[in-house]
Amino acid sequence: MLQMDQLRCKTPHRVRNEFYMHLVAYNLIRHVMAVSAQEAEVEPWTISFKGTLQTIANLLPLLSTRIATEDWCAALLAAIATHTVGNRPNRFEPRVRKRRQKKYPFMNQRRENYKRRMAA
Repeated sequence: MLQMDQLRCKTPHRVRNEFYMHLVAYNLIRHVMAVSAQEAEVEPWTISFKGTLQTIANLLPLLSTRIATEDWCAALLAAIATHTVGNRPNRFEPRVRKRRQKKYPFMNQRRENYKRRMAA
C-alpha cells in the first residue's frame, strides 16, 4: 500500500534513505491509527490501514484552509476510527507473486526513434 515493492533510487545511500523514510511514514500512520483507536475506544487492530491512508489523503487539502489545526486533527481521528476491518473468519491469502514480468524490452532510446522504426 505504500508502494515500496519497487524503490526508485539507484545508489545504495539513497535506497537506504528511501527505505528509512518508508519506515518513518509507516510508523507515523500506525501511530495515528493507535491514537484514533484510543479516542474511539476500539481495538487498534480493528482499524483499516488502507482506510487510514485514504482518509489522510482526502483530508490533507483541508490543511491549507482556515480550519483550526485542533479541529482538523479531531476530524481526522474521528474519520479514521470509522474505517473498521470486518470480521472475516477463515480468510487467508495465498503467498504468490502477483506482478508478472512483461515480455517487452525497456525503452532505451527516444520515443521518436521507436515510432520512426515502427512506421518504416
